[in-house]
Amino acid sequence: MLNGKEKADAVAQSIRVEIYNQTYNIRSDGDNDYILRLAEYVDGKMREISSGTLTVDSLKVAILAALHIADEFHQQKNQQEQSDAQLASRSAECAEMLDRVLKHRESAPQEVETEQ
Repeated sequence: MLNGKEKADAVAQSIRVEIYNQTYNIRSDGDNDYILRLAEYVDGKMREISSGTLTVDSLKVAILAALHIADEFHQQKNQQEQSDAQLASRSAECAEMLDRVLKHRESAPQEVETEQ
């Protein structure tokens, strides 16, 4: 029988990625292709930042890239929150209209069909 740590070790895999000319072994139980895409994204951001600055210090480049990625994340998060608020508002409007229609139907006299 496996304990908790052995179960985690059995599921986790190691994948090798290269970011800004440095190789890292990443241990994850996630999708390897996803991990590779993330590493490529970070590598791309670091290279983009380094091409626009005079610094060659990889730590400074990494921090600037992290700030840029954090900015992207927070902009997307704010945009999502605005979309969620708009959706909630529209949903409430639709619910109110539906309530009015249903109340109008209940209060309107029903036509009775008769066969002749």
